[in-house]
Amino acid sequence: MLGEFIYCNPTRIYFGKKALANLEKEIMKYGPKVLLVYGKGSIKKNGIYDEVMTILNKANKEVIEDGGVMPNPTLDKLYEGLKLAKDNKVDLILAVGGGSVIDYAKAVSVGAYCEDDVWEKYFERMEDVDNPIIPVGCILTMVGTGSEANGGSVITNVQKKMKKSHTFGDNVFPKFAILNPEYSYTLPKYQMVAGIYDIFNHLTEQYFSGEDDNTSDYVAEGLMRSLIHASYIALKDPYDYEARSNIMWTATLALNTLTAKGKSTDWMVHMLGKAIGAYTDATHGMTLAVCSLPYYRYIMPYGLAKFKRFAVNVFNVDIKDKSDEEIAKEGLDELEKWMHDLGLVMHAKDLGMTLEMLEEVADKVLITSGGYKTLNHEEIVEILKASL
Repeated sequence: MLGEFIYCNPTRIYFGKKALANLEKEIMKYGPKVLLVYGKGSIKKNGIYDEVMTILNKANKEVIEDGGVMPNPTLDKLYEGLKLAKDNKVDLILAVGGGSVIDYAKAVSVGAYCEDDVWEKYFERMEDVDNPIIPVGCILTMVGTGSEANGGSVITNVQKKMKKSHTFGDNVFPKFAILNPEYSYTLPKYQMVAGIYDIFNHLTEQYFSGEDDNTSDYVAEGLMRSLIHASYIALKDPYDYEARSNIMWTATLALNTLTAKGKSTDWMVHMLGKAIGAYTDATHGMTLAVCSLPYYRYIMPYGLAKFKRFAVNVFNVDIKDKSDEEIAKEGLDELEKWMHDLGLVMHAKDLGMTLEMLEEVADKVLITSGGYKTLNHEEIVEILKASL
């Protein structure tokens, strides 16, 4: 394992069926005003909203509601939240929902007292936070992003057709996260499988980098195997607690910075997916699904040893009488089979992307250099075309 790193994850996680019982003691650490952030209203239909409000009212908290956060939170919505948080001088932001809601909450937390334009400072110039931060806590209801235990925030600028992320430091990580796998039961299948693939791709983005013998890779392989196993069970029975709990915990471990340690990491699939998402407003996990195989098949020759290892250690590909290239290709074929079994969208055209969009979308793709090959514009166009 090469390189030097610092590992810190300050998020206190409460996991299990009784996790919500810990909310009261956590919110009592903060002042009386709570900004309650949630999505389009599903938490009101499934009863989670009432459970949370009962605890907030018992603790004598003044609740300011900020609902209506969309799956790809927009800059315009963020501006609304910034004003709401600042005008009410909130002491805590409580995000109840999935990754988009938590991402949005973190953007509000760093932006409420920011003197500059939030988009320009954090999502264009990628500057560090130098103003007061409102603490965030979260209750997870949708599994996939891992946003409950990291500093990442993704915001979409509709006017510029750009979907950009900023990975903030551990001072922006949620202070606490409540993870009850039962809260994910009512997710539609489409959202469940999109989340599962988001988890998997978080692992591969970190895994497909570096050539040293790295403990983080062994951890990632175990998490990938666990996720694949649990996904088949959850597909048959969405109410299987063991499977859903394993999926939820894998999501957290996949992006709490653990498997990135000692790695350069890649993230090109995410850059491609975000560009597609900015033009189509498609579900994040599905944008990753449509471009990941074209990308991995393109870069496989440049990281052949790791792709071979992936085939053998994750999908148990038989190596007898096969070349390294044949083994690596079979591993990606097995990945494709699993993706089909999940019912993922496999072509960008089915998300609303067209051939005419290619050049413009490609122009918006941020090129990273941590993987096995740094792409140029022509290669990005080629991969996007293959994703159609």
